[in-house]
Amino acid sequence: MKSFLVKNKITIVFVFISLILLISLFAKSFGMEDYQQVDYSLGIVNTDYLNMRSGTGITFSSIDLLNKNEYVRIFGKIGDWYIIQNEENKIGTAHSKYITPTNDMKAAATNTEAIEEVSNINLTSDESELLSIINSERQKNNLPNLEIDEQLQNVAKLKATDIAQNNYFSHISPTYGTPFEMLKTHNISYKTASENIAGNSSIKSAFDAWISSDSHKENILSNDYNYTGIGVVDSIAYGKIIVELFIGK
Repeated sequence: MKSFLVKNKITIVFVFISLILLISLFAKSFGMEDYQQVDYSLGIVNTDYLNMRSGTGITFSSIDLLNKNEYVRIFGKIGDWYIIQNEENKIGTAHSKYITPTNDMKAAATNTEAIEEVSNINLTSDESELLSIINSERQKNNLPNLEIDEQLQNVAKLKATDIAQNNYFSHISPTYGTPFEMLKTHNISYKTASENIAGNSSIKSAFDAWISSDSHKENILSNDYNYTGIGVVDSIAYGKIIVELFIGK
């Protein structure tokens, strides 16, 4: 046995080193980031339109969109990512940079109630102006007012921001796809849906252009729609980018 070891010493050393390298490579390839417990159970979203993802990285798909000041439950941390649960009971992850931890349950409850109370009136002056003009036109045609849907409102703002930032003008976003794909991505259910977009210097001028177009006018005066979301953002190219989404439930 000793003679065998001496004769094959170089071979044995080589095999041993190769085995160590193989184990190291295997561990690196198949290892997982450490799970960390945290001392807090709640967090507050500190940025607009935060993607809640299916895994710990931006390459994972978005499963929901979190809004600024929204509260989430924090279960733990993997790397730089929190494992969270949102108010719709979806489980996912979000980067810790965009979640401010807290343990103040009372403040969370109070804040949630306040958000629910104002969710339907959380519009800019431009968005409120357009909603008023649209509903006034519907009233003239003996149609019920459109109501703001909070999720739809968020998607409309997201689309308007995307158009302004990426300098395009189309119903199909290079970032998010068609309006229907955006609704699906954000889990918005509907029976019928459509979208009006405009680039104009004023809300009234944008509405006048819509109402002079048969397809846009049809969306505004359709009895198939009872909810809307309106996004208006400043644009260097147009003055204002205006996106209005319509759905019927």
